[in-house]
Amino acid sequence: MKTASLLCLAALGVASTSEAATQFEIKNRRIEPRQTLAGALHDAQLPDEQVTAVISALEGVFDFRKSRVGDQFRLVMKNGELDFFDYRQSTVDEWQVRRDGEKYIGSKRSIEVEKQVSLVSLEINSSLYEATLAAGEDPSIGLVLSDVFAWDIDFYRDVRKGDKAKALVEKFVSKGRVLRYGEVLAATYEGGLVGNKRVFRYVLPNGEANFFQEDGASAKKTFLKSPLKYAHVTSSFGSRFHPVLQYLKNHNGVDYGTPIGTPVWAVADGTVVSAGNAGAAGNMVLLRHANGMETQYMHLSRFGDGVRAGQRVRQKQVIAYSGNTGRSTGPHLHFGLKRNGTYANPLTQKFPRADPLPKELTADFLAKAHDMAQQIDAVSVAAVAGKAGPPPTATK
Repeated sequence: MKTASLLCLAALGVASTSEAATQFEIKNRRIEPRQTLAGALHDAQLPDEQVTAVISALEGVFDFRKSRVGDQFRLVMKNGELDFFDYRQSTVDEWQVRRDGEKYIGSKRSIEVEKQVSLVSLEINSSLYEATLAAGEDPSIGLVLSDVFAWDIDFYRDVRKGDKAKALVEKFVSKGRVLRYGEVLAATYEGGLVGNKRVFRYVLPNGEANFFQEDGASAKKTFLKSPLKYAHVTSSFGSRFHPVLQYLKNHNGVDYGTPIGTPVWAVADGTVVSAGNAGAAGNMVLLRHANGMETQYMHLSRFGDGVRAGQRVRQKQVIAYSGNTGRSTGPHLHFGLKRNGTYANPLTQKFPRADPLPKELTADFLAKAHDMAQQIDAVSVAAVAGKAGPPPTATK
């Protein structure tokens, strides 16, 4: 974007009767590909000595290595000399250089950010993504909810029209605009297929936060419903006509259609048996879990940071990214599951829940969960926005 406007002093609200009125010129620019900030300032026709002054004023204030394509900056010229410079990366990341006599002083602009707690209500008619847009929410809240319910709900296979979801969630707001979502403090899901789910966040004495059901049972299970937050099943477990080999063949897993580069997470805690190319399976990660369980993740584009044989991984850790390697007809993830050396259908397995809340913490949790349940059940969204208390915290 390369626009410049010439404003006279009178246009800024200051009367001028002299023909030699102070002249202001405003230049708005963006950082272009393969362009440094200094180069962008030169391209905006800022004199060399003033480019040096801006760069010097920002040293120690702004990390020039973090300058990105698309970052916006503005130059305010007063009678041909730089009077003010500002640089913006986001609604909360702005830097300024102001003229002070013969010097230029750089600083990071202080942006006021307020944390609110609000009730988000969604009714699903087609997808969770569309429901968030219809509710006027950022689609990222869908990812947050899919994370919270990952043990019980596959948000592609299990969602039905008319399902409803609510979340008591932190929102970080600046100038009336939601910058991002924070922690989900409580959430409910009313599903035609999965039934009613209700979870509450609770911070344990060791500082670890987990989700629990109303009775103190853990919301977590030993295995997730899916190795992906969002994906659709393109080929189920069992016998099928192989699209490449052109004959009937057992399909020992589930194929999820998903774009190349989609994060793939470990469905359970485990140890990496292997991570490398496996011929027809393409790039593959094999994990070993407790109780004789193994999982396979095939046709990957690349592996997660540090994923290698012998490494311990945790449930929900990103171990790889989906791809189209090996014997594959298109981008997808093949996910396989073995019980004691025999392939099993991942979609029909029932896994136990993790340990419940310790008995000595139950009373504290129940009291705090009750308070949040009242808020999330409130009819008026506005009545609870910004009035929720802190997340429940364990006390000894």
